[in-house]
Amino acid sequence: MAQRQPRSRGVLRVSARPGAKIGRLHQAGSLKALFPASRHGILNAVFLNTSGGVTGGDRFRIEAEAEAGAALMVTSQAAERLYRAQPDETGRMSIDLSVREGARLDWLPQETILFDGARVAREFRVDLAADARFLAVEPLVAGRLAMGEFVNSGTLSDSWRVSRAGKLTFADNFRLSGDIDAQLAKSGVAGGCRALASVIFAAPGAEAMLGPLREALGPLGGASLVSEDLLFARILAEDGYGLRRRLIPALTLLSGQDIPRTWTL
Repeated sequence: MAQRQPRSRGVLRVSARPGAKIGRLHQAGSLKALFPASRHGILNAVFLNTSGGVTGGDRFRIEAEAEAGAALMVTSQAAERLYRAQPDETGRMSIDLSVREGARLDWLPQETILFDGARVAREFRVDLAADARFLAVEPLVAGRLAMGEFVNSGTLSDSWRVSRAGKLTFADNFRLSGDIDAQLAKSGVAGGCRALASVIFAAPGAEAMLGPLREALGPLGGASLVSEDLLFARILAEDGYGLRRRLIPALTLLSGQDIPRTWTL
């Protein structure tokens, strides 16, 4: 049996109050948060993983809440890296997001870079009030093309559950396993594209944004109206740079605000 290595643990809990104020803040282990200057009454929270990435056996948990009438924008300081794991170990990440009455929350992390041999499972749970506004993106890059990196083995699974007023309104399970490069090369999967992203937009009147969102995503993106107040989209790109070029205008459109400076091309 391979020798066990030290594993990383991290917990971050943060909430926003009206007026771009920090309500609750708890950080432990290798998860930290920074709070750059806020604009337009939105609290900006930037999280970072000081362990440098995620590998098998790691455990991370993020809880973010926009309290009633508040606005919170959460992003990452840099791209997250999912590193090679031992065959019998899986890194796990749990993200719980809450948006209370009259509040909004934008979950806008930078790319997750998947390396060969990585094994990671992520769970996203979102609890929305009846009139809450929520925007989320999860960009993924399978290796860095410019660095000659390939992902011939590994597993990544994402589970999304979104509830509004206590009722489940959206569920999505995404999984890549085995020879991920070969899977992405299939015409019915990604047609050789190595970067992709999922976008969720939930807000009263969201259906009005369907046409503009499709135009912003371009020919390698698609968007659907799940319900009158929830849009879901996926987009493909050759690499991380091409993905950002499409995502930035799409996210700016849906957010109605400038996206975090950490996203600057």
